[in-house]
Amino acid sequence: MTGADGSAWYRLAVTGDVRRERSTKPRRAGVTMVIDTGLGLSQCGDLLMMADRWIDHWKLSFGTSALMPKPVLTKKLDLIGSAGILTFPGGTMFEATIVRRHCRHYMRTARGMGFTAVEISEGSIDLSPDRRRGAIECALDHDLEVITEVGKKDPAAQPSPEQLADQALQDLEWGASWVVVEGRESGIGVGMYDAEGRIDMEAVETVARRVGDAVDRLVWEAPLKDQQEMLIGRFGLNVGLGNIDPARILALEALRTGLRFETLQPIATRLAATGAWDPERREPDLAS
Repeated sequence: MTGADGSAWYRLAVTGDVRRERSTKPRRAGVTMVIDTGLGLSQCGDLLMMADRWIDHWKLSFGTSALMPKPVLTKKLDLIGSAGILTFPGGTMFEATIVRRHCRHYMRTARGMGFTAVEISEGSIDLSPDRRRGAIECALDHDLEVITEVGKKDPAAQPSPEQLADQALQDLEWGASWVVVEGRESGIGVGMYDAEGRIDMEAVETVARRVGDAVDRLVWEAPLKDQQEMLIGRFGLNVGLGNIDPARILALEALRTGLRFETLQPIATRLAATGAWDPERREPDLAS
């Protein structure tokens, strides 16, 4: 697993103020949630060796965890959990179960399988406020961390930004640790995104303004790079981002920490403006 304080190469590349600003695990802001649609054990191990310190939440998306052999799933959850990463099944798994069974069965089974968290959502169904609160309390009773999701998967049934924000605040009051803002795995047509995947910054601002200081508890599903860039530009490098392709974890962290054009250029401009870097000044000859 990667070291907690990074390598000399990392310290050389990332400016000191950015290193100090970037939150470290266990993070209370700036989490990265990976979306896993079926990685095998060796793929999980390889990813963890490369990037475990940049991953905070690991979602086994929709109902994929129900389709794996139990011994494989158990080993997988143990491997990921040993890296200090929350593991949880996607919200669709919760919804598929709750329409037929009591939430106690779901929470007990999830805990027994080795998950450390659950996602409670209404992407495809509707729950009464009392039932939603009861599901949160049921998860907490089973020693599971609660991640809720606000929003709908149907493009024709989208809640307003005000409704999303109000539900997020209510969930946090009821005991949720994190609230995911729906964006689907495609990042297109729902939540903050239009049919082309363009982000509606006015809607984002409405949600942020309404939730206030709780904005750090939001995880914006943002699978596309342009979406990630805009959210980092608005909230800073410690914005919570989710539905990240496992193959793009390091690319996202590079975007957060100024190792890509989109975020390096503002850093270089700031350093030049403060005199910390003069592009015209020749460096001294270290050999002299």
